This record gives sequence, C-alpha cells and structure tokens, in this order.
Amino acid sequence: MSKRLEGIEESATFRVADLANKLKRAGKDVISFSLGEPDFDTPLHIRESAKKALDEGKTHYTPSAGILELRESIANKFKENGLEVTPNEIIVTPGAKQTIFEAIQAVLNEGDEAILFEPAWVSYGPCIKLAGAKPVGAPINVENFKPEGFEEFVTKKTKMIIVNSPCNPTGAVFDRSNLKMITDIAMDHDLLVLSDEIYEKILYTSEHVSIGQFDGMQDRTITINGFSKTYAMTGWRLGYATAPKEIIDDMLKLQQHSTSCATSFAQYGGIAALEGPQECVTGMVNEFKARRDLIVEGLVDLGIKCKKPDGTFYVFANVSQFGNGEDVAERLLRDAYVAVTPGIAFGPSGEDYIRISYAISQAHISEGLNRMKKVV
Repeated sequence: MSKRLEGIEESATFRVADLANKLKRAGKDVISFSLGEPDFDTPLHIRESAKKALDEGKTHYTPSAGILELRESIANKFKENGLEVTPNEIIVTPGAKQTIFEAIQAVLNEGDEAILFEPAWVSYGPCIKLAGAKPVGAPINVENFKPEGFEEFVTKKTKMIIVNSPCNPTGAVFDRSNLKMITDIAMDHDLLVLSDEIYEKILYTSEHVSIGQFDGMQDRTITINGFSKTYAMTGWRLGYATAPKEIIDDMLKLQQHSTSCATSFAQYGGIAALEGPQECVTGMVNEFKARRDLIVEGLVDLGIKCKKPDGTFYVFANVSQFGNGEDVAERLLRDAYVAVTPGIAFGPSGEDYIRISYAISQAHISEGLNRMKKVV
C-alpha cells in the first residue's frame, strides 16, 4: 500500500455522517448535525440552466480550466472582493475541496511547512501531508475564535498560511485587523496565503474581506471559493480559484492528469448562479440565521457553553462540563441518535468541543435539542 496514505485518517465529518446513515438504514431515527450540507434545493433558475445545457448537448469535455463564459463570470465576481483578475488567472474545479488539494500540491514541497489556525477544517492537514509537507497548528484566541500573534510558529521551512474566513468549524469571521496582522507576517517572511472563502456569503453581522485585496497580497494569495454552500449545490461539485498565473498553470497540470475538468453542464449552472437573481441567497442566509439563534439558545439552556457564530452554519460548542468532545459525541449518537462531530477532529485544541451543523430544518434542530437534553 502507498506510504503516502499511512498517516492520513479518513474524514471525521464523513465518518460521522456514514455512521448516522448506517443507523438510519437499520431503522433508527437519527438527527444528524454532522455534514455541512444545506438542506435547501438548488434554486430553480440554476437547475433550469443545467437542464438547458443538457438538452443542448453540452455533455462533453470542456477546457480543463473551465468554460470561458464561467471564468468570465467568476472574474466579474472577484471584483466584489477587490480582486482584478483575468479568466486566464482562474481555474474551475470539481468542488472547492479539489481546488484546495490542487493548490497545496502545486506549491508545497517535501519538508515545507504550512500554518493552520486551529481548530481548522479537517481536510487541510491531510492535503498538506499528501504533498510531503507538515501542517503546523497555531492556536487561536478561545474567546473569539480569531488568530492572534503567531509569528513564533514561522520557521525557515514555512511556505504557506491557510486562512478560512468565515471559518469551519468555529463560525468566526476575521475582520480587517485580523487579516492585516496575517498580511504583515506573510509579507515579512515572504509567505504564500491560501484563502478559503467558501462561506463568504453566509454572514450575519460582519462583512467579508478577502485578504488578497490588501496591498501586495494578490501576488502571493490563492483565493478559493465555490458554489456548494452559497447556492446549495453540494452535489454539483463546482469550485474555483484565482492565483498568480504560474500557480494556476501548475494546478491545471494536476487537473489535466486527474479529474480532467469540472462537469460540463454543471458549469452552465454556475453561470446562472453568479449572474442570476441573488434573492435565493438572501432567503437561505435569513433562514440560517434563524436556525443559528435557535440552536445557540437551546444549547445555552442545556448548560452548554456556546458562542454565537458570525458566519457559516456551524457552532463550536464547549462540552467540557459533560466530558470531552469524543465522549459526548459518542453518548449522543448511542443514547439519543443525535450525530455531531467531535471537536478533536479539527485539531488538539478542539478536544473539549463538538461541532454542530445547523444546516437542517428548525424542526429537526428542536427535536435534536430535546434528545440532547435527555443525555446531558
């Protein structure tokens, strides 16, 4: 077997989801707070665009970087983020996760280091390890889940900082001062920044700021986004990135020799998503906000310490008064058929936490809280 995969664990979020689905197939009524998947249908105008593309026979290979019309739409979208890019500086991929994988493989070498702000999304570390590099966890401020001075973690081997705002799993949104601090360290040490902005539109109180818009940063930033979270398009597998041209070119090589291209008719749905009406996004975010308030209030009533997130559809709840996160997650699944993700999956600093995705209906959230009450 491949030595590269010996130190790679399976995705904790998918593992929990698979366990929940196994229980469901056995006839158990499981409430799953595990996967970050909106329960909404993809908006109609997006679906209709993909159907039209199918009917028109757009079912063949596309250019590996993505169809020009979509890359032009993405270039216009990036202007919202203060980024001036051309279609040739954009790659379209089969999902933002694939984009992250390709970007990391394109720039990291054996022995390099990449800094993560822990707790961090479960797949950053494995992607870094698969490149032969080392993930280095920099702890955040537990009061607000935001990074503070982390320069002590920078070494001669450091090549990249990974930024995820709004953040999975904490729901924290980095403001300009947080990003300026990261920018200063990246510039001082000549580091690349990978900015994962997949939750950019799912905000409640703060504004989204792309780190690539800061002076001197666009030439050292890989900005990654996609359609899954904002437009409820998880199954469409459609992501994209912009970066300096030499990085995009190497990502393209990897894509040409692996996935070839994103699904043809899905790309036409992506155009409709970006260029069509955005009221659907507003409606989904308003519903997420109502769900956020419901879950946070319910957890606090149960005596669980939980901060109200400024973005995403996750809460990162401290359950230390009931045991560590793994123990609590196991008890909830075993005794209440409630599936949550142990915080340790996002790094050692998450040991006392569980991540709860509230991308499910308010009725299911209320039922899940009632079941949790019986356990805790």
